[in-house]
Amino acid sequence: MSDSNLPPGSTLVYNYQQINEALDGLANKLNIQLKDENPVVLCVMQGGLLFSGHLIPRLRCMLEIDYIHVSRYHNETSGGELSWKAHPVTSLKDRMVLILDDILDEGKTLQAIIDYCEQQGAKKIESAVLLRKKHNRCVDHNRTEGVLTENIALTVEDKYVFGFGMDYNGLYRQLDSIYALDGKE
Repeated sequence: MSDSNLPPGSTLVYNYQQINEALDGLANKLNIQLKDENPVVLCVMQGGLLFSGHLIPRLRCMLEIDYIHVSRYHNETSGGELSWKAHPVTSLKDRMVLILDDILDEGKTLQAIIDYCEQQGAKKIESAVLLRKKHNRCVDHNRTEGVLTENIALTVEDKYVFGFGMDYNGLYRQLDSIYALDGKE
C-alpha cells in the first residue's frame, strides 16, 4: 500500500524492521520468563492477531494457542463499553496464561481479560503488548500492575495509531508498519 492510500495526516512511527527488532527483544525476555512453562497463549482479537502471529514463532516453550475477543473500540477511534465476543475454548484452570494484545492505552480491556483469566482459575498470568501509549491514564491495579506493564515491545506518543494489526475505522490492519494520525489521540 502506498503512502498516498493512507489517511491524510498519517505519520510513520515504526517501520517493519524496527517492529521486528523490538519483537526479537520481547521474545528473548519472554523466553526467559516462560522457561519450563507450558502456557495457554491468548491472542486478543482482532488487533493482537498480527502481533501474535509474529511473536509466537519466536517463543521456545511448548504452548497452546487460543484467542479471546473483547473490544472497546468497535471500529471507532475512541473506546466505549467492553463487548465480549468470544471466550477461549481451552481451559485456563491451573494454567499459566500469556495474553498477547496490540496496544496498552488505558488498560481497561487488558484488566478485564486478566480478571476473566483469574475467574477461570489461571494459576499465573502474564501479558505482552506490542505498543504502550505514553500517558498517565492507564488503570492502576497494584495486584496486576506488573502484568499490565512488564512486557512491552514498543512505546508510542499519545496519538491514535494504526497498522500492524491495529485499525483506523476498521481498515489498515494489514500494514506492516505502524502509523500515527496527527491531531488524534
